[in-house]
Amino acid sequence: MEANWRWVALTAVAPVAWGANYYVTHEFLPADRPLYGAALRALPAGLVLLALRRQRPRGSWWWRSAVLGLLNMSVFFVLVYAASQLLPTSVASTVMAASPLTMMLMAWPLVSERPRAAQLACAVVGLGGVCLMLLTGVRGTSVPGVLASAAAMLVSAFGHVLTKRWSAGADVLASTAWQLTAGGLFLLPVAAVVEGAPPALSAPALLAFGYASLIATALAFVAWFTGLRHLSAGTVGLIGLLNPVTGVLLGTAVAGEVLTVQQLCGLVLVLAGVVLGRTRRAGAPSAAESRRPSRRGSQRSGRLLS
Repeated sequence: MEANWRWVALTAVAPVAWGANYYVTHEFLPADRPLYGAALRALPAGLVLLALRRQRPRGSWWWRSAVLGLLNMSVFFVLVYAASQLLPTSVASTVMAASPLTMMLMAWPLVSERPRAAQLACAVVGLGGVCLMLLTGVRGTSVPGVLASAAAMLVSAFGHVLTKRWSAGADVLASTAWQLTAGGLFLLPVAAVVEGAPPALSAPALLAFGYASLIATALAFVAWFTGLRHLSAGTVGLIGLLNPVTGVLLGTAVAGEVLTVQQLCGLVLVLAGVVLGRTRRAGAPSAAESRRPSRRGSQRSGRLLS
């Protein structure tokens, strides 16, 4: 049980970093360059991880890295960048909180993880909290921004479940590095054609890209994909509810957005969904733990990347 909570704590690094990244993107990065913004977030992170784990993909991992890089990095990063620029920090992050239900439903056919009733109930509680935070008449809420954020949520849920299906036993650092590198390489030529020359970046923008690439991408995705390795998709999805909590609190504390009583009640519901979703009888293994391969089997499957 204690080890399980350690994986939960590690996984939580990702949604907290992502929630903070909405504010960083909205405040410091160029608003009209989503393609370059996504490419400059993905490619440096991928190259850093490749320097740490110098392994090349083999066999099916050549095309799997390309597919996952396109979903998890290219398309997702562009949509999140657009949503961050079009919406207040609190609203942009809360739309993503529908991902637990989406991940649970997608994980059922893709990785044979049937969602437990308690997980579904906690996801609904968390989603109810998100609705309370959204339906507050926050100024600056735009339909294109909400649509971009919702599309990002759908793409990421599918991409993350697909990652869980394909990457069992693969080296987390190596597979994440190749996804990020592939995603960045997809975006660069498209950005050059659509957006022209790269934007001139000020010192604050360079520091913001450093955070977005190294912390909210390299570190966060390694933590997230490690969590997907050791926990069920439903559990990881519930931990993802910390994304809107971080976004709302940062928007209130730093960006000067007003936290209403209704939003506060929504935050309580979201946190309740996360905590109750992790509460189970002591000693009862999670679905992912019960299917975890032996150490010897993991070592054999780890040779997928070399």
